[in-house]
Amino acid sequence: MAGLLPKNRDHGWAPYVWLVFLSFFLVQPVLSHAGIREWLITGGASLVFAVLYFAVFWTKPPLTYLLLIAMAGMGIGLANFNPSSSVFIIFSASFIPWVAGTTRRAVMALAMLILVLAIDAVFFHAPMSFWSVSIVVALGVAGSNIHFAEKNRADIKLRMAQDEIEHLAKVAERERIARDLHDVLGHTLSLIIVKSTLASKLLERSGTQGPVAFDPERAKAEINDIERVSREAMAEIRSTLRGYTTYKINEEVQRAESTLNTAGIWAESNVVEVSMSPAQESVVALILREAVTNVVRHSRARSCKVKLAAENGTCVLSVEDDGHGGTHAEGNGLRGMRERIEALGGTLVRNTAAGTKLKFEFPLNPAENGKH
Repeated sequence: MAGLLPKNRDHGWAPYVWLVFLSFFLVQPVLSHAGIREWLITGGASLVFAVLYFAVFWTKPPLTYLLLIAMAGMGIGLANFNPSSSVFIIFSASFIPWVAGTTRRAVMALAMLILVLAIDAVFFHAPMSFWSVSIVVALGVAGSNIHFAEKNRADIKLRMAQDEIEHLAKVAERERIARDLHDVLGHTLSLIIVKSTLASKLLERSGTQGPVAFDPERAKAEINDIERVSREAMAEIRSTLRGYTTYKINEEVQRAESTLNTAGIWAESNVVEVSMSPAQESVVALILREAVTNVVRHSRARSCKVKLAAENGTCVLSVEDDGHGGTHAEGNGLRGMRERIEALGGTLVRNTAAGTKLKFEFPLNPAENGKH
């Protein structure tokens, strides 16, 4: 019996229970002490109905419509033989709301069924016990099922929307982690490379090769700094994965100046404290980090200027270097900065005519405009 219905259906085993109503079709032959012919017709009709009944669960419109028409046709065709064939009308009416797909189509199909029953009663003199029971019960069953079918469709749409929201949330979280890890690791690895190169140069002199700087104490300090930066990076990575990381502008400006100076790039910062939400401040800090990392890694610049201020209700961050500029394609770093600023409703303008200048702007909330 388990193979008569498709697997993973919401209705479960209920369709088997619904078949108990088919017993009403057997009442008339029992009461009338029917002969073999009548029982053969009754058995054959019951078997055909069972085939149509289970086929409904396996098919889709328009084939399903034909199955319901055949089911209702059986009821009408057997009305004079057995008025209890109204049970076939009731079954077909109960399926209409689920098969029709919309309330409007279900109502139209039910109205057509009632019209056919009325025509059969008036012109073909169907038994009153058949058409009266068929019309009244069909209206009740189909009417209630229209409500439940519509509710079921709404629930399905809601589940689909929830699944889509969960999917988008997971995608957004993965993208956030990827951007944050790119910024954290990109900056940290660049700084480690710069400091490692500097420490190596400070230890290169053998004592007989001219006035090359030889400063083991400073080299040791750079190596200790590499260890510190690495530990900080590990902590930031753990916080990033948990989603608890917040970044401060002042700390990031200091880190940017230190990174630029270590790389031999003169740093100039003109940063005015702007009132922002913690989320906005974290975004600006990460954008600054990535921008400075790009200067160190790609620009070959001698100087870099960082400016942060509030202008006419917007926060403006600019990072400008005197490097080789150019029209390089947008990489992951620049794309990540653009996505971050656009998430705040802002824009990124890139100018590479002389060196590279990145200008980020986003609107501040009315209560957050201005300076402390």
